[in-house]
Amino acid sequence: MSDELFTVQQMEELQELLRQNNKTLTCAESCTGGLIASLITEISGSSDIFHGSVVTYSNEIKIQELQVKKENLEQFGAVSQEVVSDMLDGVLSKFKANYAIAVSGIAGPNGGTKNKPVGTVVIGIASSNAYKKVVTYHFSGNRKTVQIQTAKTSLQNLLNLLKKDLTK
Repeated sequence: MSDELFTVQQMEELQELLRQNNKTLTCAESCTGGLIASLITEISGSSDIFHGSVVTYSNEIKIQELQVKKENLEQFGAVSQEVVSDMLDGVLSKFKANYAIAVSGIAGPNGGTKNKPVGTVVIGIASSNAYKKVVTYHFSGNRKTVQIQTAKTSLQNLLNLLKKDLTK
């Protein structure tokens, strides 16, 4: 986790902000396959602030585990702001956490379309106090690079939110 996109020091800062404010984090991952949870748990003591994660790679599991609306999957597709918004709601409820990250995307090299090319990723962050932001990104590179950019961008977005929420 050493590159400049999101550093170990930033992860430690994120976790310390949560710890000092007695807050917790969870995540719902699709295209990253657990990478976000792995980055969080690389830091010793993360069990204080991390409730857990769910990897909902298939649409069936998104519906089953996170109560993603089937009509949103059918109308907008798994890589959509509507589905990631549902994922955020579902994972916050499932893990009873204060903050959540949810991601869904096309890491490649297969799966891209004209409207959603490889590198299209939707990242959402939310809090249990009704804050929610869901944004579509277009990353470049190979599968692993897209996954890393997704994970680190989501963590950076969360850190930015925590700095606003918890350092008043």
